[in-house]
Amino acid sequence: MSTAVMTNRLELDSVADTVLKAAASFWFAVTVLGQLVFAFTVASFYALTALRGDYHKWNFTNGYVPGFSMGNTAVVMHVASAAFVMFAGAVQLVPQIRNLFPVFHRWNGRIYMLTALTLSVAGLYMTWFRGSVGDLSIHLGSTLNAVLIWLCGGMALRYALARDFRTHRRWALRFFLVVSASWFFRIGFFLSFLVNKGPFGFDPSTFRGPFLTFMSFAQFLIPLAVLEIYLRAQDRPGALRRTATAGMLFVLTLVMGAGLFAVAMAQWVPQVKAAYDPRKSIAETLSATIATGGIDAAVKQYNDLKAVGPATYNLDESELNNLGYEFIRAKKFKEAIRILQLNVEAYPQSSNVYDSLGEAYLDDGNKPQAIANYKRSLELNPKNRGAVEVLRRLNAL
Repeated sequence: MSTAVMTNRLELDSVADTVLKAAASFWFAVTVLGQLVFAFTVASFYALTALRGDYHKWNFTNGYVPGFSMGNTAVVMHVASAAFVMFAGAVQLVPQIRNLFPVFHRWNGRIYMLTALTLSVAGLYMTWFRGSVGDLSIHLGSTLNAVLIWLCGGMALRYALARDFRTHRRWALRFFLVVSASWFFRIGFFLSFLVNKGPFGFDPSTFRGPFLTFMSFAQFLIPLAVLEIYLRAQDRPGALRRTATAGMLFVLTLVMGAGLFAVAMAQWVPQVKAAYDPRKSIAETLSATIATGGIDAAVKQYNDLKAVGPATYNLDESELNNLGYEFIRAKKFKEAIRILQLNVEAYPQSSNVYDSLGEAYLDDGNKPQAIANYKRSLELNPKNRGAVEVLRRLNAL
C-alpha cells in the first residue's frame, strides 16, 4: 500500500473520529440541557404548589387523590426521586466533573443509583396498585423498564467495584438511558402531537392504543439500541461506519430537540407558570366549600369570587378543568358536571372545556349531552381527534 493511500486513509479515519465525537457531544449537550430543564420544572411545580397547599394543580398530571394518603405519598416519593435523578444523572455524565472531582462523582453516582432504584419501585407501585392509566401492555413496558434499571444498575456497580472503569462506564450509560425512559417517552409523545397536530394512534379518553404500546417499550429500547450502535462504531475501525453513526446521532438529536420543544411548550412552560403563580387557587377554594357546604354553595361562591378578579384568585381554565376531572375520577359526576359547566360559561370559545364536559356526561351515562358537547368541541377545533373518536364510538358521526 502506497504512502499516499495510507495517509488518505488515516486522514479519513481522523475525520470520522472527529465527526463521531462531535455528534456524541451534540447529543450529550441537548440531553443534559433537556434533563436539567425537566428537573427544574418538576422540582418547581411540585415543591411550590405543595408549599401553598395547592395540591389540585397536581391533577394536571393525574397525581393527587384526596384522602389517599399512601398513594399520594408514593407520588411525592416518585416526583422527588425523578427531580433528583434528572439532575444527578445529567451531572454524572459530565466528564470534566468526573475527572476533576472523582470523590463527588463516586458519591453522586451512589446516591443517583439508590434514588433511581427507589424511583423504579415507586413507579411499579403506581403502575400496579395505584391505578395507573393505560392497558396491560403499557404496564408490562413499565415493568420491563424497572427490571432493566435494576439489571443495568447492578452491572454498573459490579464493574465499578472491580475497577474495570471502561466496562463500568458503558453499563452506567445504559443505566442512565433506562432511568431516563419516561423523559424519552415525553419527547416521543409530544413530538407525535406536534407532527400529527393532535393525538395519534391512541384513544385520549382511555389512554390506550397501538402507539402508546409501542412507546411503552420504545422509550428505553430505542435509546439502548442507538447506544449499542455507537459503542460498536467506537470499537471497530472504519471511517464509513463511524461517519454513518455520526450522521444517525446528529439526525436523532435534531428530532429529540424538536420533541423537547414540543413537550416544553405543551407541559413544562405551563407547569413552571403554575408553580410561580402567587394567586389563590379557585379549585382549592371551591373543593373546600364543596366538602363542607355542597356543590350549590360552591357555584355561588365561584360567581361571587369572579367579581374579585384574577389578581387575587386564579381563574384560569385549567383550574376548574382539573377540579372537574378530580370529581370524575371519584365518580362524583353531579359535582363534575356542575364545575365543568362553570368552565364552559367562563370560556365559551374553548374547545377543551366542551370536550371535558362531554366526558363527564358520558361517564354519567348521559349520551345525548355528551354528544352535544363533543360536537361543540369539534366545531371550535376541527382537529380535535379525541372528540372525533368518541363521536364515532357513539355512532354520532
